[in-house]
Amino acid sequence: MSKVYMMVTIANRSIGSRMLTFYKKHGQNLILSTLGTGTANSEMLDYFGLEATEKAVMLSVVTRERWKELKKGLQKEMNIDVPGTGIAFLIPMSSIGGKKALQFLTMEQDFEKEEETVLKDTEYELIIVIANQGYNNLVMDAAREQGAGGGTVLNAKGTGMEKAEKFLGVSIAAEKEMIFIVTKTKDKNAIMKAIMEQAGMGSKAKSIVFSLPVTSTAGMRLQEEDHSEEAG
Repeated sequence: MSKVYMMVTIANRSIGSRMLTFYKKHGQNLILSTLGTGTANSEMLDYFGLEATEKAVMLSVVTRERWKELKKGLQKEMNIDVPGTGIAFLIPMSSIGGKKALQFLTMEQDFEKEEETVLKDTEYELIIVIANQGYNNLVMDAAREQGAGGGTVLNAKGTGMEKAEKFLGVSIAAEKEMIFIVTKTKDKNAIMKAIMEQAGMGSKAKSIVFSLPVTSTAGMRLQEEDHSEEAG
């Protein structure tokens, strides 16, 4: 997968609703939003003019062309370059589970399909599953069958979900759970396939799954040792 990115926006919660309105105005309707808290020390906060307030965290899939348009708007309309306003950045996506999921996530953006690519020397990938609330166990059971370790669950609210039926053929709820699973690249496809088969659109979980490349990790050694002991 190329030319498709996960756009991450982190802004003060006070302007979160304005940010969502801005994205909708520019045609970026499908957004998953949740809350976070800034953790920078006081010296860093003072330096950048930030406050230790709650943050609005928004995730959305964009093409390269859509990002160029949004970046200009973020600078001119939202003044994102002003210290303390927020940040937005891209993470390249390495795969998406199914053509319908791709169409839904890109939501009518102009997209040039290319062969799936994997960053060289990327030993791990982050699998992200967007599922209906309350079904993370179904997702994790499927993932563990293919060797996945633990996962991290975040609660989020999705906007633009009312358009799901056009792309996916089913209606899905706005209340979501995002499950993050870090796994070895060689195991990624089997795990994603299992999730799609057992917790995908044909199940109550109505899961959408995709992956992002992970270029560096820490703390994975113990998990690797556990798998080697099981194999022995």
